[in-house]
Amino acid sequence: MQTGKTIYTVSLLTKEVKRLLEASYTNIQVEGEISGLTLPASGHQYFNLKDENAQLRCVFFKNSARLSPVNLANGMHVILSARVSLYEQRGDFQLIVQAAVDAGEGLLRKKFEQLKARLGAEGLFELTTKSTLPSLPTRVGIITSATGAAIHDIISVFKRRYPAIQLLIYPSMVQGELAAESLVAAINVANNRRECDVLILARGGGSLEDLWPFNEEIVARAIHHCTIPLVSAIGHESDFTISDLVADVRAATPTAAAEMLSPDLVQLTKAHTSLYTRLIKSLNRRHEAASQRFDYLQLRLNIFKQQADRAGYHYSILSKRFSRLSAPLIKERQ
Repeated sequence: MQTGKTIYTVSLLTKEVKRLLEASYTNIQVEGEISGLTLPASGHQYFNLKDENAQLRCVFFKNSARLSPVNLANGMHVILSARVSLYEQRGDFQLIVQAAVDAGEGLLRKKFEQLKARLGAEGLFELTTKSTLPSLPTRVGIITSATGAAIHDIISVFKRRYPAIQLLIYPSMVQGELAAESLVAAINVANNRRECDVLILARGGGSLEDLWPFNEEIVARAIHHCTIPLVSAIGHESDFTISDLVADVRAATPTAAAEMLSPDLVQLTKAHTSLYTRLIKSLNRRHEAASQRFDYLQLRLNIFKQQADRAGYHYSILSKRFSRLSAPLIKERQ
């Protein structure tokens, strides 16, 4: 019976639905709990994303999954960046996952971006607000945990590269609910005492949550108001915090901060030797030039002396001649 309506084949309909879905939902974020996770040898990851009322099939292909900062597990609450698609062979509606973050970290990252935008608009990150680091500091203040790995790394570098440096430690909490206030107190103490040429704000690596005290607004403002040049050295090279953005200089790690502020004695010795050699050469050149000038002036003086001697000799002869010629005239007048 002719109805005038299009009659789809199953293949045609699934292709059309897939096209509509992929065109409409190309880059979305979906939050939910992982269940039914399977990890076949192919490296792809298959799981369901669910909440209390529904669930979606998801596939995390190998090339994207290997870049994920989190290892997925059943029961984990995540935020997925994904696109919607349809697996035609089974007619399954599914999410093609492009990235995944822990939902807790996702909220923290959102908070990070909001604070970053607000402080940036106030000018706290502007280069014009930055202080220049001293080229050869004699006292370095370190704001960090007195028992953490960061302090040991920093001290080790200074002992190896520049043992004459004086280090002052301003102990602080670097993790937990009270850490931000502790960091602010330590920064203010160091700034008020004015004991150091430069400060290092340091902490070893950790998760976004572990490093969160360095993303707190009160810490950012304490750094901004600090009048002593400050280097922020938080976490690993891939970690970025608000403290890094506000500080005068960011170092990738605590070790890098110590290397940045400690001149290498070997390089200093080479530089000293080079400068000494240049100075000696310069003095030698000046001495040679002065000697040549002295010799020239002495030669000229000898010439003048010879000329003066000849002039004196001629004067003596002329004087005698004058005396002989003038003697008769003098007698006649007498």
